Amino acid sequence: MPDYSLFGDEHVRQYETTGGKVGHDWNGAHCLILHTTARKSGQTRRFPLIYGRDGDAYVVVASKGGAPDHPGWYKNLVAHPDVKIQVRDKVLPVRARTGTAEDKKRVWPTMTAHVARIRQVPGRDQAQHSGRAAQPPLKKSRGAPRRPTAPSSAPSAR
Repeated sequence: MPDYSLFGDEHVRQYETTGGKVGHDWNGAHCLILHTTARKSGQTRRFPLIYGRDGDAYVVVASKGGAPDHPGWYKNLVAHPDVKIQVRDKVLPVRARTGTAEDKKRVWPTMTAHVARIRQVPGRDQAQHSGRAAQPPLKKSRGAPRRPTAPSSAPSAR
């Protein structure tokens, strides 16, 4: 049974307070803290997100539980791709970009493996492949700056 006692703002608070000792490993997955600039207010927003790796890139999936719209943090990344991520006790400046269809095809199996319960939701993988709920993987990279592509693609960061 998943442990949801660490969630949202409390997850961020404990992660940052402990340098990721509490919150990095969560329900069998690894989490980072994404620091974005809100596209409307300009304020800093922080989100705990499950991540995977694709080479030196950190990958998160812009999912909103299968909803047809992207989460607000993803829209913030499209508007302001230069962000920070905290992985354990390290805060890293990264440039986010929406991944390509090829990126998504490559990283989706890895991301679902990180969160076994995703595979247990009937129709979840079919929704991903049919495009009904386009959930872009986001790549955050430390390499050369790149502008994000259309939100219907997978996001990633290096």
